[in-house]
Amino acid sequence: MLEMVIRLGTVVAIGAVVVLLAWLGRRFVEAQRRKALAATPWSLLVGVGDTPKAAHAVVRILAFKSADCRQCRELQEPALQRVLQARRDTVTVVNVDVTSEHELVQTYRVLTVPSTVILDAKGQARAINYGFADTQRLLEQIDEVLVANG
Repeated sequence: MLEMVIRLGTVVAIGAVVVLLAWLGRRFVEAQRRKALAATPWSLLVGVGDTPKAAHAVVRILAFKSADCRQCRELQEPALQRVLQARRDTVTVVNVDVTSEHELVQTYRVLTVPSTVILDAKGQARAINYGFADTQRLLEQIDEVLVANG
């Protein structure tokens, strides 16, 4: 009987540690997100990788990725293409290589790839997705920016 109580106590203790670590992890990610959303607008983006169409875009998406990121290629890029097709002239995507754009990675507190940052026309971060963001989520975030800009 005592052995059973010890085992049960061990399982409960391990469970409590796992829950605590998950809670701390979420708090950390949310703190990083708040700092990134409060970052100074990135005005240097204008003209970098832009096409004439992109210069008039109301929303820019910074798509953080790396050459060896499978999720970036197989999931995030197709989702971004669907977003571009759905919102046409109002959105542009700027691909950011995390291995060479260290300042942007630090500014937006990029924790993983893929990550996406939704910027309004003034370059202010309005939403940040750490990890894969599906088409629906991106469209909702874009629509929030478009409604706010009236």
